[in-house]
Amino acid sequence: MTHVLQIPRNIRRIAEAHRGYRKDIPALEGKDIRICMDEWNYWYGPHIYGELGTRYFLRDALGIAAGLNEFLRQSDMVFMANYAQTVNVIGCIKATTTDACYASTGEVLKLYREQFGTVPVKVDGELRPLDVAAAIRSSDQALTLSVINPGWEEVTFDLDILGGQFEYQAKTCRLNGVATIYTLTGPDDMAYNTPGQESVVKVSEKSLKNTKQVKVGPFSANVIVLGTE
Repeated sequence: MTHVLQIPRNIRRIAEAHRGYRKDIPALEGKDIRICMDEWNYWYGPHIYGELGTRYFLRDALGIAAGLNEFLRQSDMVFMANYAQTVNVIGCIKATTTDACYASTGEVLKLYREQFGTVPVKVDGELRPLDVAAAIRSSDQALTLSVINPGWEEVTFDLDILGGQFEYQAKTCRLNGVATIYTLTGPDDMAYNTPGQESVVKVSEKSLKNTKQVKVGPFSANVIVLGTE
């Protein structure tokens, strides 16, 4: 859990520092100077894929997902964030001379790019040990939730969408009862994908029949998509 939370804690630390600068530095009064996190990622471990070619494990993917949650929560301050990098080095795609695959971090970035929303929605309640964020998906007005479980046990939580509807761009969106959960996980938190071999850190999809009480498995990043009408 400590490893997973390194990234969101540091994103929050930097955003809060800049909020403090706005209060403490007179020259910044009235100025909306946004932050660019020009490079963010984990960087540690042996160089498996050439120079700086770090291998990424499932626990790294959960940290990247938690980072995306935190960027969403800090989006009033953080205007741009660039994942570093793409191929080999500290990249989300790992390649040899003959094969390539998404690293665990690549799988989670792909999942969130395809399924998670971009317009922040307030989340409250007792969240521990989960990291939870919510966003509206502008393409179809679906309500999406990102639920990361960095622990070793399955967690069940109650989900209450206040009123069962929300306003978005002057339109009333009502939940239609159709829900899907996309889960990124693997056999253990140190699982990883290898070029030329079947991926073991990957995404599964299933319908969510009970949207009031939701279960998420151990060491998993989950995107729940709630359809609207």
